[in-house]
Amino acid sequence: MQFISEAESAALVSHALAFDAIRDALIAATRPDSHVFPAVIAHGSLRENRYSVKAGTTQAVAGVKMGFYWPANKQRGLPSHNSIIAVFDQEVGKVAALIEAGVVNAYRTSAADAVATDALARPDARVLAIFGAGNQAGYECQAIARIRPIDTVLVVNRDAAETEAFIARLASHGLRARAEAPQAACQQADIIVTATPSQSPLFDAGWVRPGTHVSTMGADSTGKQEAPAALMTRARLFCDLPEQSTRIGELQHVAADIAAGRLSVTPIGAVLAGEAQGRQDRDDITVFDSSGLSLQDLYIGQRILAAHAARATA
Repeated sequence: MQFISEAESAALVSHALAFDAIRDALIAATRPDSHVFPAVIAHGSLRENRYSVKAGTTQAVAGVKMGFYWPANKQRGLPSHNSIIAVFDQEVGKVAALIEAGVVNAYRTSAADAVATDALARPDARVLAIFGAGNQAGYECQAIARIRPIDTVLVVNRDAAETEAFIARLASHGLRARAEAPQAACQQADIIVTATPSQSPLFDAGWVRPGTHVSTMGADSTGKQEAPAALMTRARLFCDLPEQSTRIGELQHVAADIAAGRLSVTPIGAVLAGEAQGRQDRDDITVFDSSGLSLQDLYIGQRILAAHAARATA
């Protein structure tokens, strides 16, 4: 079995590598020979310590991703989120490669946002509103700034000290940012990204301007919610995988409307493959819900393995 440590995988990953891998994974998710199995959402001995197991397969790869969220780690000076990718040897039924992927997971998640935003946001989008100022939010801002000419980041976050530290972090990456209230941020934004563990809407639907793109990145289990359900009736809806998004993602809150045909949702992979339309009008509000797919982890895992092999032979 090949083992890639956290230090090794973190040194190999990049926004460019993640973007290409996740784009391929989102397209693969729409193919009939691909399977994304229902995610297992569990907790440790302490209920606040949560983890998930996500499995998937294509003709080329099969495996699982385990994601961990231990909130008390923040006080210990350790990452709250950790991740492991296991790629299987399908001939003999054992683990072929195990990849520690805490940093990789942050790139993977933000790449899904960037790929969808690149497909759906207006080309001239310049103002990004980010809800949240944690570790993941920083990766989201950097990933979006790669694919759109972002000149202003509006940070919505309740902790003033955390917000100031986050603004300084963005400045170190060449991004100009300032703190903003939720309503004002939405009313100025061309792109809105939510990267929080919220269980209630972070803003009102009426605050979102025509032409805005919204990426909801935080909902990945039952009960989580970042956007108001009322926004979905004003928007064109896209997600990574409808059956998962309506079960544990943001779209769980409008699942009944989608099932009844009152709302429709399009897999973003179909847009990327040229099989469905994305933004149709400059004034469209588009929403992308990322619930996080196992195939994303397996595809970025393969890229990490290939990069590791190339470095070893260089």
